[in-house]
Amino acid sequence: MSSDDISRGRAGQRESGGTTGAAGSPGAYGNPSASGGPDLSGSPPAAKTPGGDGSTSASGRPGVNLPALRGHNAALVLGLLRVAGEEGVSRLELAARTGLTPQAVSKITARLRAEGLVAEAGRRASTGGKPATVLRLVPGARHAIGLHLDRDELIAVLAGLSGAPVAVRRAPLAFEAGAGPVLDTAVREVAALRAEAGGPPVLGAGVACPGPLDHTAGVLHRVTGAPQWDGFPLRDALAERLGLPVVLDKDTNAAALGLAQGMPSGAGSFGYLHLGTGLGAGLVLGGGLYRGPRTGAGEFGHQTVQWDGPLCGCGRRGCIEALCLAAVARGDLPGAAAVLGAGAANLVELLDIDRVLLGGRTVLENPDGFRAGVAGALDAQARARGRKAVPVALARGGARVVADGAAELVLAPLFGARGATVSR
Repeated sequence: MSSDDISRGRAGQRESGGTTGAAGSPGAYGNPSASGGPDLSGSPPAAKTPGGDGSTSASGRPGVNLPALRGHNAALVLGLLRVAGEEGVSRLELAARTGLTPQAVSKITARLRAEGLVAEAGRRASTGGKPATVLRLVPGARHAIGLHLDRDELIAVLAGLSGAPVAVRRAPLAFEAGAGPVLDTAVREVAALRAEAGGPPVLGAGVACPGPLDHTAGVLHRVTGAPQWDGFPLRDALAERLGLPVVLDKDTNAAALGLAQGMPSGAGSFGYLHLGTGLGAGLVLGGGLYRGPRTGAGEFGHQTVQWDGPLCGCGRRGCIEALCLAAVARGDLPGAAAVLGAGAANLVELLDIDRVLLGGRTVLENPDGFRAGVAGALDAQARARGRKAVPVALARGGARVVADGAAELVLAPLFGARGATVSR
């Protein structure tokens, strides 16, 4: 693999033939630059051929025992350990939930322990046989950086393997000033963040910013209000400056991915609506993040709802974003909530999602008012359709929701997590 590929975070998500790194050394999951490291590009993994015993876990995920798929199987195991938290899980439970043989689970967990990612967490009380050893994820073994590049502020988090932030920084940012000042601020804040945390091992950086953009190529397009970014390779530029693999995505996609990881399996579909300096949506459909083939999904703010409405930054008139921001500017938060509710009702009508989550700084200034306004619009829609209203809630994470999700862009592929790949 070339150094160029390493800087772009394109290492494939696989483990090499059966080699196990020495304890404490960066192995397949400790160094994304190494051959066999996790795929940090966010691109979908190559198709894999089922094999082994062909068994399937209760969650519907196949577990297989071919050496070529050991990276996939390890991700399944790591994902279950992550969900289990401090309570941990035994090897036999891991085998039952993944469909892998106990021998395969023992080999995988031995490698993960050697790399420092997994540790013993005691023993379970005996039910007649030998007490089972419980394993748990070691959250501090590796870290990921999440950067939210908003139009006027940068929020940076350093998250452990559990996804919980261990350090947070905020700084003013002028996104419209262009690449030079933005890159300088990002590099400075990441360096300070790592220094404050004592320089822990970092897998890579996830970067979330306004769209439109091409998440696969890592290139920005004509960002509303900042057209000078059009064609700029932000992912590669930051990777070179930071010396880390970088994943780039829209702010709303990152937030939705992070929110999806905190939901139980089978939680269904939702739309995350983010109202801050702009308005957009992140979509999780069927349990996976939906970006679209051109990273164009979720441009929620630019649906036209008033033909002769105010001019929007995108060049058209009557976009929901323009109407919402105009209402906010004149201090009419109930009016802004009503417009957001109309858009949410359109989204529910179009995609039949199971819930709506709200976030963004403007929502956080009046959370009860926005939740009530959107809920009222969805209640009216449900009555007209003779069905139950889709629930509305505030997204967890508050002002950090996008930055936390940006870190998840790096972490999710390690755990075979829902929404970690591109849905088309």
